[in-house]
Amino acid sequence: MTVSGTALDADWLGVCRRAVAGLQQMLADAPSTLERAAETGSRGSGGDRTLVIDASAESVVFAELDALSAAGYRFHAISEERGEVDYGDGGVRVIIDPIDGSLNAKRGIPHHALSIAVADGDTMADVVFAFVYDFGPREEWRAVRGEGAWCNGAVLDREASEIRGRDGRLEVLGIESADPRWVAASIDRLVGSAYRLRALGTIASTLCQVAAARFDAMLTLRNGRGVDAAAGQLIVREAGGYVSFPRFSDPLGAPLDTSASTPVIAARSLETLRELERVPT
Repeated sequence: MTVSGTALDADWLGVCRRAVAGLQQMLADAPSTLERAAETGSRGSGGDRTLVIDASAESVVFAELDALSAAGYRFHAISEERGEVDYGDGGVRVIIDPIDGSLNAKRGIPHHALSIAVADGDTMADVVFAFVYDFGPREEWRAVRGEGAWCNGAVLDREASEIRGRDGRLEVLGIESADPRWVAASIDRLVGSAYRLRALGTIASTLCQVAAARFDAMLTLRNGRGVDAAAGQLIVREAGGYVSFPRFSDPLGAPLDTSASTPVIAARSLETLRELERVPT
């Protein structure tokens, strides 16, 4: 079959929504922690032990990608578990985390999300389409480069601002990579920056909270993987926020891959972004 244009022109929103429907059914079929805790016995491309639900979720997404390929679209997929899968065109990259927040999904904790980004290059700056679906609150987040961001169809307000208390600290700061040892190592700076901390357990969903100005800002306390942040970071930027990957000279120069190469920081203001870049990570 011959298609017009490139894979950038495919119906990515339709692909994502069909994948959500498949994942919802998969999770409904395995509702208990005992069922969701089963492991495959292998590790994914990102290095974590692969749960059966991770592998199953990835298969749901790749069934949609296989259908796109059969329709004549060419692209290159990068996924949390399988790593890189070539569908014929490295110039269009599809970055997938089938379940961001696998521990939450395993334990029945609400926030766990499908994250899919489409890019015309290999860095965060190159993402052109972003989709995050959080299965807890049942919220669909999406963004198109240069066109804006939406939550459940409502346009996100680009002018939404952060809230600070009388002492100047942020009212709500999201943190990820919330290992107690890493929190302890950063606590002095966090005390000076924020009035309250929130840890959802998923980078993609936490970025979306910043996009909607529910959180004033967020940061990971250790390096995060590109697949976790690829979609959420565009949603933040298209919603008027700011994002930085501080291990790179270009703030948006982090690679779209499964490596844990840099922390991710997002904020409603550039001033706050710069403040959080000074937190030890």
